[in-house]
Amino acid sequence: MFIQTEPTPNPATLKFLPGRAVMEQGTANFTDPAAAGRSPLAQRLFTLPGVTGVFLGTDFITVSKDDSTDWYQLKPSVLGLIMEHFTAGQPVITDAGAAVAEAEEEGNEVVLQIKELLETRVRPAVAQDGGDIIFDRYEDGVVYLHMQGSCSGCPSSTATLKAGIENMLRHYVPEVVEVRAV
Repeated sequence: MFIQTEPTPNPATLKFLPGRAVMEQGTANFTDPAAAGRSPLAQRLFTLPGVTGVFLGTDFITVSKDDSTDWYQLKPSVLGLIMEHFTAGQPVITDAGAAVAEAEEEGNEVVLQIKELLETRVRPAVAQDGGDIIFDRYEDGVVYLHMQGSCSGCPSSTATLKAGIENMLRHYVPEVVEVRAV
C-alpha cells in the first residue's frame, strides 16, 4: 500500500491519500480523542503525541498537529498507523448512521441555492486542500458555515471565506449579504 501526502494551506495540517475510499459518504471531523469514539482510525491517530485533529473525507485523511510537534517526526508514525489500519481491514467508522448529514430545509429556495453552490463549487475545491465547509444555517442574509479539516484554523481561511465564498454567494444569491464561520 502506498500512501501519498500533500501539504495544505494550513501548516498545522497534512493531507494523507491512502489510494482507496476512506468514507463512503459524507465526512467526519474529530477535534479531540473523546469525539473519536465512532472511528477506530481516528482513535488510533489520537494516540500519537502532537495530534490535535483528524478529518476524514471521501478519499483522504487530514491530520492536524500542535505547534510543538514537527511533521518530520510525526509524519512517519501517521503513515504507519494508516497503513496498519487499512491492511488489517478494520473499519474507518463503526456507526455509519452517525455520519454528517445535511438537514434539508423544505421550501426555502435561498437555502437550496446556497447549498447547491457550496456542494458544486466550494466543497470540491476545499477538499483538494484537505478540508470541508459545511452549511450550518441562513439567517437575515447571513450564511453560517462550519470549517473543518485543514480549513479549521488555517491562516488563509478568513480570506477564503470572505474573498472567495462570500463574493461568489453574493453574486449568485442576491439575498446573501455576509458569510461567517461558526
